[in-house]
Amino acid sequence: MNNQHLITNYYITHRGELLSYVSARLSGRAEAEDVVQDVFLRLLTSTKLISEVTLPALVYTTARNIIFDIHRRYANVDDYEHYIRKVCSDELSTDSVYSMHEIIEQMERGLARLPENFREVYRLHIYDGMKVSEISVFLGDSYKSVEYRLGTARKVVRGYLKAI
Repeated sequence: MNNQHLITNYYITHRGELLSYVSARLSGRAEAEDVVQDVFLRLLTSTKLISEVTLPALVYTTARNIIFDIHRRYANVDDYEHYIRKVCSDELSTDSVYSMHEIIEQMERGLARLPENFREVYRLHIYDGMKVSEISVFLGDSYKSVEYRLGTARKVVRGYLKAI
């Protein structure tokens, strides 16, 4: 039985169990469905040899890693908002404290000054948490090209945010 049939059968029979596992760890967030789908999508696109014995452990390990990434991302957002509130509270009134949503809007305005391929690399790195090597494989571009575009995008966004 090839990987695709094995993973498909596992998905059909164990999707509910995995959804319960993910929902419990994400406090019932709506993104639990997305995580489950992402787990199986990653497995289906994997080139590694998967067997009936290794599949359950691989499914739950992949789910756990995605959940950790989500928690880490939320922690970073919370830390960043607290940092901004702390810095701004000394200098500005509470009415002028940026929310994370406003910061993202400002970043997107800065990104709008760049070509689409630069924006795409920046978004994959910042929002999806992908490394330069992963982006390179994902886009099919050279590592150095992706690294250059990400560096340029960072400079442009940083410069735009300093100017406002």
